Formats: sequence, structure tokens, C-alpha cells
Amino acid sequence: MSKKTRPGIPGGKSPGNPGYPDAVPSLDLHGLTVVEALPEVDEFLHSSFRAGYFRVRVIHGKGTGVLKLEVARYLATHPLVLRYQSSDSYHGGSGATEVDITNR
Repeated sequence: MSKKTRPGIPGGKSPGNPGYPDAVPSLDLHGLTVVEALPEVDEFLHSSFRAGYFRVRVIHGKGTGVLKLEVARYLATHPLVLRYQSSDSYHGGSGATEVDITNR
């Protein structure tokens, strides 16, 4: 994941940091199988942790629900994950998962 300066965020500060609580980096898994998606989730979590993000969003879509279920199983045992939950209706609802990342 490359870190890019986002428009509207002065000084290129990292989205997801306390100064910008509404800006959350996201990973879109649409079109991926579970086997393809889980390594992407792992890399996303690690790179987000290294960049200092404390919250991220994983977009898996609604579909059959298999990808959402497997992502949740993966997040439940991931060492960087403090907690996770479905996004609110404005940010994807049940088609996306908000993930809080540890700060250690």
C-alpha cells in the first residue's frame, strides 16, 4: 500500500489519526476470492499499523456473505486487531468492516 497525500488533508497527515477522525483508509476486496483476499488484509493491516493508523475499513461487499465471514474469522485472531464491527450505513453497512488497530 503506498502512502499518498489526500486532498483536503493539510501537510499530508495520515488519515485515521486523531487529527482527522473521519478520514479512514480502506481496502476494497471486491472481486477477490477468500484465498486472494486474506493476504491482502494482512498486508493492509501491517502497513496501516506501520503508518500509524488506528482505524481502517475493509470493504468486502455483501454478496453471499462468505468473504465477510472469512474476513471476520481472520480479524478475530489477528494480533494487530483490537476490535472490529460492521460499518455504519453511511460507510458501507454490512458490506464493510471497521477495524481498530492496536497502538503497540
